[in-house]
Amino acid sequence: MQNLSRRSVLTLGAALGLVAATETPKAWAWSSANSIAGTDTVTDPWEVWDDDTDPLLVSLLDNNQVPAVNEAFKSWSRNGDPLPSGLPPELTAYLNRVNTLPSWADPVKLDRAAKFNKRMSMYLFLLYGLGSGIMSTVIPREARNVYWSEGGADMKARAAKTFTYGYDLNTPDAFKPTGYFMVTSHKTRLTHAAVRHLLPQSPAWQAVTDHPIPISNGDILITFHSLGTYVRRKLREWRNYGLRMSTAEEEAYLHMWQVALHLLGVRDEFIPATWAAADEQSEYVLTPLLAPTREGIDLADILLSLTSSVDLGVTKGFQREFSRYLLSDQIGDWLRLPRHPVSRGVIEVGWPAYIAFREGTSPIMPGTFTMFDRFVRGLAMLFLNNGSSPTQTPITIPTRNRPGS
Repeated sequence: MQNLSRRSVLTLGAALGLVAATETPKAWAWSSANSIAGTDTVTDPWEVWDDDTDPLLVSLLDNNQVPAVNEAFKSWSRNGDPLPSGLPPELTAYLNRVNTLPSWADPVKLDRAAKFNKRMSMYLFLLYGLGSGIMSTVIPREARNVYWSEGGADMKARAAKTFTYGYDLNTPDAFKPTGYFMVTSHKTRLTHAAVRHLLPQSPAWQAVTDHPIPISNGDILITFHSLGTYVRRKLREWRNYGLRMSTAEEEAYLHMWQVALHLLGVRDEFIPATWAAADEQSEYVLTPLLAPTREGIDLADILLSLTSSVDLGVTKGFQREFSRYLLSDQIGDWLRLPRHPVSRGVIEVGWPAYIAFREGTSPIMPGTFTMFDRFVRGLAMLFLNNGSSPTQTPITIPTRNRPGS
């Protein structure tokens, strides 16, 4: 693995909008004056979990009620569906309380975000899959949490659940009664609470963690910035190639994520009110966690192998080189992704030309257009095929950790 210099890490930080990954984490000083709550306070999100959900899941796990809940949840998929019958009364009361959009949710912005997601779907699936998905493997806490939890033993199934969340969020009716995203969010939030209770019981996880309880509000904010903030930055970068994205669309895309964070149990005081606030916050929540781990290297190889398992019209080396292109060579070196110079040359010339022709800003179809188009469409179909089914989401609450952990 390439030795890291302070300059190379700072270059990576500049590329991704982060600060140096080798520095000591700065004390939390991001003011909630810049949040949805708008109150000028400073609270450390690394010490905030989910007071509404955690005690409930401890009770369900201790009383062996989770298998029955998972069975009942199979009939609950659309936002407008009634709650399943036969749930424990305390779970029904909880879901009745949280199964609503926040008072500050703006339906106009959510509709605009839905239209934006549809127009940008090819780019979004590419960035979520080969960009954000692989970035998650160099966030040590996230990589270790995933690896040592039950889902880490079957990454194809684990990836399908992640795809479900992203797919349901990007549908035109995500937040409407006919959509699935609110139900998917509630199931994900309950899953997080179960993992918070289970992982501390794993000796293998305890041996590598730097924090006694996983999936804090800070950890969820990391995921947001590795998804929403990162994707928005890449799309803005691609405007240089002719990608069209208005200020109103950017604001709507942020609002979609604001609502998503709220539904996952993140306090409003931590949810950035603007992209400027999000960019500022990312300097706290992504520092200094970008770094390689044994678990992350293994997970990245598994995830990239999933994309290699279908015919995308390009070589395995091209796929890995495209991930390097989206994230940086430094991250590629951390994850031990082999270099493929020929593919890199094709990508650096062909991708800007592909965007320009696809967006109608260049009349010249590049010779590589068909290859790129098959590639991004294939990734999109892989994403969709592993995502939400028309009848139910495959998200289930775990009852144990990774076998043998």
